Amino acid sequence: QVQLVESGGGLVQAGGSLRLSCAASGRTFSVYGMAWFRQAPGKGREFVVGRAWSGGMSYYADSVKGRFTISKDNAKNTVFLQMNSLKVEDTAVYYCAVGHGTAGSSPYDYEYWGQGTQVTVSS
Repeated sequence: QVQLVESGGGLVQAGGSLRLSCAASGRTFSVYGMAWFRQAPGKGREFVVGRAWSGGMSYYADSVKGRFTISKDNAKNTVFLQMNSLKVEDTAVYYCAVGHGTAGSSPYDYEYWGQGTQVTVSS
């Protein structure tokens, strides 16, 4: 089992920045892929960015490319999502996820999920 605890959400004005954190614990040695998803009210869970747990290329949704950056502190098993130039349409609950398989863009690629953290961008 892997446990994920997210933090860092909040209210920010459009154009501002936030950094989300996701602390992983448990059997992280078995993890292959990691990702961030988001879910706005009344919408499905949307892929934001994915990457292999061990490093390598990151794959971003077109809607966040150039504005969001995923990173990881290996010593602390913590994944970050740096969000810059935030837009009102970025408002959503953000979830980190990890899994044993491919670092894909489908929620079904990931077995473990955090509880979610709310990000609200005001105009």
